[in-house]
Amino acid sequence: MDACTALADSIDRLAERGYPSRRFLKELGRAAGVRRGPLWLTDAASGGRNRLRGRGFHPAVDDDTDGQARHFAGTVAVAARLGGGITRWLVVHVLRDSPDSADGRLSDEAIEFVQLVQSGELGQADAAGWVRRRLCHAPRP
Repeated sequence: MDACTALADSIDRLAERGYPSRRFLKELGRAAGVRRGPLWLTDAASGGRNRLRGRGFHPAVDDDTDGQARHFAGTVAVAARLGGGITRWLVVHVLRDSPDSADGRLSDEAIEFVQLVQSGELGQADAAGWVRRRLCHAPRP
């Protein structure tokens, strides 16, 4: 299964709902099994659930597992709540994902995605396209 495309398709469906940005990002986290509400932290700390299994990610962000969609969506869920700086620290020091690893680069992409959506630079209607261009299959320019 092409999990990257499935992730982008789920983002398209979320964008159609017209949620405020913060809710949009939290709902995206549900794709990683991170619930909304007070239990989100438990879900995020346990790694969530792999609802979108498969591959399809660009080699730069592909760690050769079927969990990259979960990793991206889970990082989005955390960054939407805690901010990019704390999330990046957690990725490096708790998850031990080196910044130059596939998971480290994917986390950076997720943090950038959150920042762009929250600032309004990336509209929800364009968010799935951003994921397809930046994360799925084809090399980035």
